[in-house]
Amino acid sequence: MSELRVRFAPSPTGYLHVGGARTALFNWLLARKQGGTFILRIEDTDVERSTQESVDAILQGMRWLGLDWDEGPFYQSDSFELYKEYVQKLLNDGKAYRCYCTSGELDKKRELAMQEGRKPKYDGTCRERLDQSDAPYVVRFRAPQGGEVAFDDLIKGRIAFPAEELDDLIIQRTDGTPTYNFCVVIDDASMRITTVIRGDDHVNNTPRQIQLYQALGFPVPQFAHVPMILGSDKARLSKRHGATSVIAYRDMGFLPEALMNYLVRLGWSHGDDEIFSRDEMVQKFDINNVGRSASVFNTEKLLWLNAHYIKTGDTERLADLLLPHLSKREVTTLGGPDLILVVKTLQERAQTLEEMADRAVFYYNAPQIYDEAALAKFEKEHLLAVFETVAEQLSATTAADAAGFDALFKEICIEKGWKMPQVGQPVRIALSGGTQAPGIGEIVATLGVTETVSRIRMAGVFVAGK
Repeated sequence: MSELRVRFAPSPTGYLHVGGARTALFNWLLARKQGGTFILRIEDTDVERSTQESVDAILQGMRWLGLDWDEGPFYQSDSFELYKEYVQKLLNDGKAYRCYCTSGELDKKRELAMQEGRKPKYDGTCRERLDQSDAPYVVRFRAPQGGEVAFDDLIKGRIAFPAEELDDLIIQRTDGTPTYNFCVVIDDASMRITTVIRGDDHVNNTPRQIQLYQALGFPVPQFAHVPMILGSDKARLSKRHGATSVIAYRDMGFLPEALMNYLVRLGWSHGDDEIFSRDEMVQKFDINNVGRSASVFNTEKLLWLNAHYIKTGDTERLADLLLPHLSKREVTTLGGPDLILVVKTLQERAQTLEEMADRAVFYYNAPQIYDEAALAKFEKEHLLAVFETVAEQLSATTAADAAGFDALFKEICIEKGWKMPQVGQPVRIALSGGTQAPGIGEIVATLGVTETVSRIRMAGVFVAGK
């Protein structure tokens, strides 16, 4: 096992966002490729917003995608005593200080700085204060002054910040709770994280965190900041662009391998390849090949990938995955045709499991209504003749598979002088209620001759009564 240690550290304030899932995926792929360790950490220090429901949603999304972790999940809320120890260490070493400035005073300092055209950062009023008042206080990090803080980002290249732009960061609030940037440094150091892969919205946090690593004598990890995902309007991906939850895509009938394949290609490429198996992703992934610019989420591309994975997927597995989608439609497969056979007739054409479920309903629920506009394209006498002829011929046939039934329909056409659409379309409507259905032979083979004949005779009764 290599010394590489990476982590995914979501905040449990909502579902697993596709952007977060992509970050988790990049971490997971790097760990699997290099034989490293992938750690899951739940950053739940925001007590008011963190919920167990969100934790469960994140874990559910990770498991559905198959992003298994090697250590964890660890919870920041279990480490408050550790954070306090390090706050005290910085205070003892003179690398942190108590700040008694009130929020009102800080607001005035910010307003004055902005009026004078200065960056609205803390002016260091309490930096050299030696007395210890009984008034409420926060603890600030005594940021080194002068020079710059620089790091070589694995994706963006060298990034440097003038130290004068970094103010004295609050590391502990007045209620004694630690702040995000401080917790992250302590966690990553104590977990021996060697590479931090995260969204590029954290770039501005990185120099402050580097200063904390150095002040505490911790080794500084490598950083890789992944560009954000945008919606079609080039704004940051949000609910107004459609679903952003990983589990929402599961519920919409997407396969985990399709979403995983799509996410890995959002910002990363390997030549012109589009389709990657799980093993191929691990083998070919290179964090240095992640692009520097933001990626646009394209639902049509995801649908194309999902259709590919449905078309080439294991039929038995697809049948199992289809069951919850049929249940949503109050469809039971008990007493109906074999669901695996049903899936075989549909997987060539379905883009999602939801779409497949819609198209599978007729196999288990005989149509109660028919597409009358489609039926109206044929003379009533012709429809009755087709239904009667097909019902009689099927009742007497020895055909047992789709090819045999298709051959039978061709014989009927030759015998009666009909064209195939003149027979196939009315029968398809009789069996499914509409015109969008698999091939006639496939339907008959899946439904069985008895059920097929029964439905054709029911359609004949409907047409006769018109």
